[in-house]
Amino acid sequence: MASAEALDAEARAAVIAGHEAGLAKTLGRGQVIMIGLGGAIGTGLFAGSSLAIGYAGPAVLISYGIAALAALAMIFSLSEMAVAHPAAGSFGVYAETYLNPWAGFIVRYTYWMAQVVAVGGESVAAGVYMSFWFPDIPVWTWSVGFAVALLAVNSRSVKNFGAFEYGFSLVKVTAIVAFIVLGLAAIFGLGRAPIGWHNLYGLPGGFMPHGPGGVWMAVILAMFSFTGIEVIAVTSGETADPKRTIPAALRTMGLRLLLFYVLSLTIVVAVIPWMQVGARAFAQSPFVTVFAQSGVRQAAGIMNFVVVTAALSGMNTNLYLCSRMLFSLSRGGYAPPVLGRLDAAGVPIAAILVSGGGVLIAAAISLLTPKAYSYLLGIALFGGLSVWIIILLSHIGFRLRLGGRRPPVLMPGFPVPQIVGIALIAAVLVTMGLDKDWRLSWIVGVPWLILLTIAYAVGKARRA
Repeated sequence: MASAEALDAEARAAVIAGHEAGLAKTLGRGQVIMIGLGGAIGTGLFAGSSLAIGYAGPAVLISYGIAALAALAMIFSLSEMAVAHPAAGSFGVYAETYLNPWAGFIVRYTYWMAQVVAVGGESVAAGVYMSFWFPDIPVWTWSVGFAVALLAVNSRSVKNFGAFEYGFSLVKVTAIVAFIVLGLAAIFGLGRAPIGWHNLYGLPGGFMPHGPGGVWMAVILAMFSFTGIEVIAVTSGETADPKRTIPAALRTMGLRLLLFYVLSLTIVVAVIPWMQVGARAFAQSPFVTVFAQSGVRQAAGIMNFVVVTAALSGMNTNLYLCSRMLFSLSRGGYAPPVLGRLDAAGVPIAAILVSGGGVLIAAAISLLTPKAYSYLLGIALFGGLSVWIIILLSHIGFRLRLGGRRPPVLMPGFPVPQIVGIALIAAVLVTMGLDKDWRLSWIVGVPWLILLTIAYAVGKARRA
C-alpha cells in the first residue's frame, strides 16, 4: 500500500504538470526516436571528436564508454519519471517535486541558459561551415538567417518541429551508417589492401599514449557530446502516448550510443593514425578523411553538408528545449505570465521568441567577442553536468517516495547506476575545476548558481 508521503508527492507532481496543460500532444513514436537521435548526435561527433582523440589517443574508446555509463544512468532514470509524470518542464518539474522548489528553479533556468548558448554557438558554426561553399558571404549572415528560419519552424505546430527534426536526424544517421560501412571496408580490405587494426595499438605510445590521465580528460568531452539526449523526456509533454513512446525511444539508446559513437570512433582511430587526428594537427573532420580515403568523390563537400545539417539539427532541438523550459518556468510562477501563453496550435510563441532573442545575443557575442562568449560557454558546460546530477538525485527521491510500488517503467539495479553516475559526473566537475583549460566553467558557473539562488529568494519573498 502506498505511503501518505508517496501519494502527496504524486499529487504535487500532478498539480505542477497540470499547470503546463494545453500543449498539443501530436508527436509520434518515430518522431520522438529521431528527435532523441538528434539530441545525441551533433557536431561534437562529426567535427569535435578530434580533440578527445588528441587527449586519449585510441583509448578514447574507453573514455566514451565511461561517459556512456553516466549518460545511460541519467536518461533511464529520467525515463522512469517522464512516463509517470509527462511534462514539458520534465526534469525541472521532477526536481521541484522530489527535491525542492529551489532545485526546480535552478535546473530550468540553468538548462535554458545552457541551451541558448549552445544554439548561439551552433548558429555561428553553421555559418562557418557554409563558408566552405560561399567564402565571400559573411558568417553572421548565415547565422542570423538560420536562426530566423528555425524560429519559424519552432513557431508552428510541434508536429512541424518533429517533421523537420526527423529529416535532419535521418541525414546524420545515413551519413554515420555510410561512414561505418566504408570504414570497415577499408579496415578489412574489401577492394583494396586492408588497413587492419595496427593504428589502434602499434603506434608510439600504444593504445593509451597519454596514460589514464589522458583517458579521463577525454571523458569530459565525451560527456559534453552526450548532452542533449534529455530532449526525449521533454517531449513527453507533447507526445500522444508517452507510456509507450518514451520507453520505446529509450530502449535502444544504449545501442545507438554504442553504434554511433564508439563504433564510429573505433573506425576513425583504426583508419587514421591518432597523432594526425589530434585537434592541433588536424585541419578537417576525421570523417572527411575516411570518406576521401575510401574513394568517395567530393568527400569534403558531402561531409560538410552533413556537419551543416548536424548544426541545424542541434539548433532546432535546443531551441525547442529552451522554449519549453521558459514555458514551464512561467506556468510555475517563476517567469512572466506571457511566456506561458499558447497560440491556437498549442505552441508557446512568446517563450520561443524570447529564447530566439537570447540565441541571437549569444551568437553576436560569439562573433564579436569570443572571450566573452567563452564565459557564457562556461555556464553551459558547468550547468549541463549540474543538471545531470540533479536529475539523478531527483530520481532517487522519486524511487524513495514510491512506497515499494513498481514504477511504470523500471530501470534495473537501483540505486547503483544512479550513485555511479553521480560519482562520475561529480569527478568530471572536480577535474574541470582543477584543470587550467577547463577552470573557466567553475569561475562563471558557481557565480551563476549563486545569482540564481538570490533571484529565487527574492522572488519567493515577493510571492509571500
